[in-house]
Amino acid sequence: MAKLTTKFIENAKPADIRREIPDSGCRGLYLIVQPTGRKAWAVRYRFKGESRKLTLDAGLTLAAARKAATDALHELDRGNDPAALKSDAQAKAEKAAADRKRDTVEHLAGLFIEQHAKRKTRKSSWRQAEYVFGSIVGPAWRGRVVHDIQRRDIRELVEGVAVDRPIMANRALGHISKFFSWLCEREIIAASPCVGMKPPSPENTRDRVLSDAEIKALWHACDGMRGAAGPAVKLMLLTGQRCGEVVGMKRSEISGDVWTLPPDRTKNKKRHEVPLSVQALAIIDAMPVIAEDFVFTSGETKRLGNMARAKEALTAEMKPKEPWVLHA
Repeated sequence: MAKLTTKFIENAKPADIRREIPDSGCRGLYLIVQPTGRKAWAVRYRFKGESRKLTLDAGLTLAAARKAATDALHELDRGNDPAALKSDAQAKAEKAAADRKRDTVEHLAGLFIEQHAKRKTRKSSWRQAEYVFGSIVGPAWRGRVVHDIQRRDIRELVEGVAVDRPIMANRALGHISKFFSWLCEREIIAASPCVGMKPPSPENTRDRVLSDAEIKALWHACDGMRGAAGPAVKLMLLTGQRCGEVVGMKRSEISGDVWTLPPDRTKNKKRHEVPLSVQALAIIDAMPVIAEDFVFTSGETKRLGNMARAKEALTAEMKPKEPWVLHA
């Protein structure tokens, strides 16, 4: 048995079979040389009458290997099995890593979108939530666990957004607040860090209504549009229903002169019946049947989508004195 040296270890050559070279400088320590040339360390000892082996971390220097072996044998002297201790420590580390991954913001936000937002909110709402967590929250908090997110983190995040997108900052805070409340309901966290937080940007109440002249101008602007967007906006004027409800109108929802909106298509999640005037029915009847059950379609295979461009075109044609919105 030789006392190992750094130079001896460097020059140790592999053989056809695995080699174990004992170190006389440290009781129980062995240099392992694999046939591939890979070198490692192990500690051999007896525990309760049985031979045991503790594999040390690869890449240790001679001094570090001797210290690790000495520490392991001290545990043995205290009546502990060093290999079992290492196995337990690895299991705890793996569990901690799994728990951390399970509680990351991105993992739980994905569950929040699928299990709450998509099931219990309108499409426009959950799609906005998806955007907030994918484009605002995700890049800022990637890899962090929800337990570590503090009020200061949230405030800094939304105030950063508010610099050039003040209203989106308010929406982001709203979705983040709902997210942490959802975590509380599932007992993932004890309390929401959003409680009492105020939106970072002021908002004006939407009390803007179109004047009679503006309604007339909007109607004529719709006449000049190609596609289904113009007729859809006309139907919004005639029924007073929300943009998303009209754009998503299905022929199967219409019986005679009554349009019945199912609960999953209304903001208050209640069934709603809308009477249809002769003008409204004429608009619906004039739309071609080219995409499943939808009344308003784009192209040949899909329902009418985002109305932002249509609204811009209508605004350019109307030239209103004040901003206006399509009731979402």
